[in-house]
Amino acid sequence: MTDRPAYSWPDPDRDYANGAFIPGAGDYPPRWSREAAALREALGPRAELDLAYGPSPRERLDLFLPAGAPRGVVVFVHGGYWHLFSKAEWSHFAAGPLARGWAVAMPSYTLAPDARLSGITAQIARACNFVASRVGGAMVVTGHSAGGHLAARMGCADLSVPVARVVPISPLAELGPLMATGMNATLKIDAAEAATESPARLRLRDGVTAHVWVGAEERPAFLWQARVLAEEWGCPWTAEPGHHHFSVIDGLKDPESDLCRVLLEGL
Repeated sequence: MTDRPAYSWPDPDRDYANGAFIPGAGDYPPRWSREAAALREALGPRAELDLAYGPSPRERLDLFLPAGAPRGVVVFVHGGYWHLFSKAEWSHFAAGPLARGWAVAMPSYTLAPDARLSGITAQIARACNFVASRVGGAMVVTGHSAGGHLAARMGCADLSVPVARVVPISPLAELGPLMATGMNATLKIDAAEAATESPARLRLRDGVTAHVWVGAEERPAFLWQARVLAEEWGCPWTAEPGHHHFSVIDGLKDPESDLCRVLLEGL
C-alpha cells in the first residue's frame, strides 16, 4: 500500500497529494524518462532538440516532426506543480499526434521558486510564438496538471498567442486552494496572482476552442478543478474511466485514443 498522509479535514495538502493514492507511483518518472529517451533516439533527425525560445537557461524546447509535412503543431507543457521535471521526461507522449501527421513541441520552463507563475506563463507564451514561427498550420496547446494550467492560460483572453485549441489535462485551473498547501512556500502564490493566473477566473479568448480532460479516478480536488474550468468556460469536459493522475496522459501515445481524437478535433 502507498504511504498516505494522515486524514484531517480540511487538508489541502492531502487534496493535492497524487502519488500517495496511486499504487507504484514511484515507478512512473523513471519509466517516463526511459520511454522518452527511446522516442528521441528513434526519431533521429526528426527530433530537433534544445531549441532556445528565450534568454534564460531553461527556455529550451524539443521539436518533433512527423514523417511528412506537418498538418499543424501540438505544444505539450509538462507538469510537476511548476517546480519539478523538465521536457526530457515526456517526449514519448508526442507519439500519438506524430502518427496523425502533427509536429509536437515540448518546452521546459524556469521552475519555482526561481520564477513566479506569471513569469512561467510568459515563458510558455514565448515558446508558443517561437513554435508558430517554425511550424505552420493550426496550433493546439495541451499539458498535464501544472502543465494543464499553463495550457489553459494560453487560451485566455488576456494573452496574444496563435493558438486554435487548448486541451488542458487534469489542469490546476483555480489557484486559490493551492495557497493553503505546504508547497506554496515554493510557489509563492498570493491573492493577486491567484486572481490573474487562475484560468477559471479568466475568459476563453474568442476563436479558441477548448476541451478539458481528467481521469475519473483522480483525487476529488482534480475532478473539481476540471469541472470548474469547463463550467466557467462553457466547454466540454471528459472524466476518462479507469485513469488516475499519472495514467491519464497515456492516450497521447496512441493515435487512435479518445484523447488524441479530442486533442485534434475540428482541425
